[in-house]
Amino acid sequence: MDKTLIVTNDFPPRPGGIQAFLHNMALRLDPDRLVVLASTWKRGREGAEATAAFDAEQPFTVVRDRTTMLLPTPAVTRRAVRLLREHDCSSVWFGAAAPLGLMAPALRRAGARRIVATTHGHEAGWAQLPGSRQLLRRIGEGTDTLTFLGEYTRSRIAEALTPGAAARMTQLPPGVDEKTFHPDSGGDLVRARLGLSDRPVVVCVSRLVPRKGQDTLIRAMPAILARVPDTVLLIVGGGPYARDLGKLAADTGVADSVRFTGPVPWSELPAHYGAGDVFAMPCRTRRGGLDVEGLGIVYLEASATGLPVVAGDSGGAPDAVLDGETGWVVRGGSAEESADRISTLLTDPELRRRMGERGRAWVEEKWRWDLLAERLKSLL
Repeated sequence: MDKTLIVTNDFPPRPGGIQAFLHNMALRLDPDRLVVLASTWKRGREGAEATAAFDAEQPFTVVRDRTTMLLPTPAVTRRAVRLLREHDCSSVWFGAAAPLGLMAPALRRAGARRIVATTHGHEAGWAQLPGSRQLLRRIGEGTDTLTFLGEYTRSRIAEALTPGAAARMTQLPPGVDEKTFHPDSGGDLVRARLGLSDRPVVVCVSRLVPRKGQDTLIRAMPAILARVPDTVLLIVGGGPYARDLGKLAADTGVADSVRFTGPVPWSELPAHYGAGDVFAMPCRTRRGGLDVEGLGIVYLEASATGLPVVAGDSGGAPDAVLDGETGWVVRGGSAEESADRISTLLTDPELRRRMGERGRAWVEEKWRWDLLAERLKSLL
């Protein structure tokens, strides 16, 4: 692998799925051949201390811009060019193609031989709007390859690119640490702590935002409880939708059967997956297609933990499920369909076991971090 400069807004300690994706990939690259230019997580002493502590623990060099959001301005471009030259980098990886990939021509002139830009869900939204569509086209022309998460995002983004740039696209999804997410991850302890040891548990691990579909699960609970009376919906995570979800549970009359854990440390997430009998996140597309699920790594983490999954049909979420084998894909927002699939799984232990085992095997075959990191190295 050539010595590489990563340019990204999405990097820990800022939380999020893209941040975890980039960090996990970076940890699997040669640290002596890696430099990261990232934005600052948040202003103030607390944010600065958390960022400095995180950066000090990394085996590679991390350089922080003072801003909380890197944009392809002349000043940021000059800084990226300076780092490229100072560290003798010949490859560049943009952690998110839009908008930072607009700096590609300047970095090419400065000596970058290989430029890779990763797309996520939001670039599929860019491809639908005339102005941002033209910017995405420029990014495609300035890079050697745009990576995509799955077929949904590839097809949407390719429509905005020139035929040549579309042909150079390469799949590079996030991976799953199968040694961290596994069936013996400590779920029994979480169930015991929450008083759920003898109850069927539907678990949803995600940020609490409308797209993820926790509200659909709450609206599905009366029908689920009618078939499996002791069921508990365990909602793991924090976010701006928390208050609305709590009110919805009360208004729906299922508050006693819904548990909110709030934010959970990353180290405890595997055990919280393992606390469930079924994983469900019936995500849906919003805002006329601008707010979509890029992939849904949570489905794969649940599969690695040995759980059957019920996924929504938003964006690339179906790419993370073998429909009918590792779980089912339902219409996002359909409480009736979600309730039917979840109840079927809760009442059929053999089906849960079969789907969970198939999901675990699929993760080991296709979604391991080491396999995907080798793909990135070849691109760089």
